[in-house]
Amino acid sequence: MEIRALVVDDSGIMRKLVMRSLLESKLAQFMFTEAKDGVEALAAFSANPINMIFVDWNMPNMNGIDFVKEVRKIEKEHVPVVMITTESTMGKIEEALDTAGIDCFIVKPFTTETLQVKLSPLFDKLSEPKKPGGFFSKLASSMT
Repeated sequence: MEIRALVVDDSGIMRKLVMRSLLESKLAQFMFTEAKDGVEALAAFSANPINMIFVDWNMPNMNGIDFVKEVRKIEKEHVPVVMITTESTMGKIEEALDTAGIDCFIVKPFTTETLQVKLSPLFDKLSEPKKPGGFFSKLASSMT
């Protein structure tokens, strides 16, 4: 499976670490786009086909939570978002999952093995074939 991933963190070293760990995880074949804050990431998201986002919480200009809220407003299809951050209190995790719609939460520091364990269910879901038949296809088939 090929994943076009947007990696967003104000630390260039952390972006490289996330990308290297994802490659080592062998969960997919990754192609990366990088951004250093939420503002740059929104522009990259709008300009590039992105399948998955890996984002830090604390960044200048626009933090990760505000970025994800903006993505959720403009996305045409659900794009899985993984927050990778030092924020680890239950209140912060709940805010990320419930308020912003984060799909997965990983606390720094992390290992490649942690990524594999946390992300495997997300990748399993991505690799499932899309079920045909929404409301309109069912309506059309009932008319024939």
